Amino acid sequence: MSEMLVRMSRNSVLVLSLLIPILAGLGLNFGIVIGAMAGQIGAILIVHWGIPGIGGFALAWAIATPIAILLGIATGSLFNRAKGREMVSGLIAGFFANGLYQLLFLFAVGSIIPFHSTSMVLPQGYGLRNTVDLSTIQYAIDGLIPLRFQMQGVEIRVPIVSYVIIVAFCLATLWFFRTRLGQQFRAMGQDPHIAAIAGIAVERNRIVATVLSTVLAAWGQLLFLQNIGTLNTYSSHEQVGMFAIAALLVSGATVSRATVGQALLGTVLFHTLFVVSPLAGKALAGDAQIGEYFRVFVAYAVITVALVLHAWQFTRAAHEARKSAR
Repeated sequence: MSEMLVRMSRNSVLVLSLLIPILAGLGLNFGIVIGAMAGQIGAILIVHWGIPGIGGFALAWAIATPIAILLGIATGSLFNRAKGREMVSGLIAGFFANGLYQLLFLFAVGSIIPFHSTSMVLPQGYGLRNTVDLSTIQYAIDGLIPLRFQMQGVEIRVPIVSYVIIVAFCLATLWFFRTRLGQQFRAMGQDPHIAAIAGIAVERNRIVATVLSTVLAAWGQLLFLQNIGTLNTYSSHEQVGMFAIAALLVSGATVSRATVGQALLGTVLFHTLFVVSPLAGKALAGDAQIGEYFRVFVAYAVITVALVLHAWQFTRAAHEARKSAR
């Protein structure tokens, strides 16, 4: 119970960041990994500067936001050049951004960019260590209003402020869906050609949707990291997109339709699998790793099924359109 509450608090915002691109017809934004990198850059800088607590976390958020906006504009511009192939483009853009991120923190930091923290830099004087200690901002949000109680002899921890933030993001997303811009996104998602004829700035709005998703992903990654308390410099962001998308799809969402309720339900279901699968593997096969293999299989299987169904529906719709045009 306690583990599930913690997992919900640190992963929900990342899943919510996928909703706006789906509404705008961009599909599943595999590029949220780029936003996660922006969040990690903010976390690394505040640890380097030695700014602890809620102040450090707020500064990390402030640093990550403009970086995520710039990266979101670049990603959105890429999506405009790859219409109809946004998901593949987002995946490839994530790989490309990861390469630049690795170059930055493996070589540029310490050699080109001044970075003299011996606890963070590798012995040769440049490049960050594999792990960065985030204890200075650990529980910066979760620990503001801690709620602890006993249930059947087990201590249950509820990070109240984190859940308040999640609820705020949910309400903001629902409100956004009802705004004029949100309705334009919905029209674009249904038929971008008709939306353009109606006077909607489709390409600009696609960039706006990508920017919003990237910024939310950066904020969500910072919420995740302040709960974990440790940053794996070169790998913490790599599975962000896959796991968030798998969590959303598990709830019944599709490439073209997803709701706030499905995002929250999917987070619960997917992370229940995280908790249960090692225990089930150990009980059934005597090896917890078997459960881990099953969890990875489910994560990739739901994404594969969703993409296959989307491709089938797209092909069928195109075929019917050609038949009706004859």
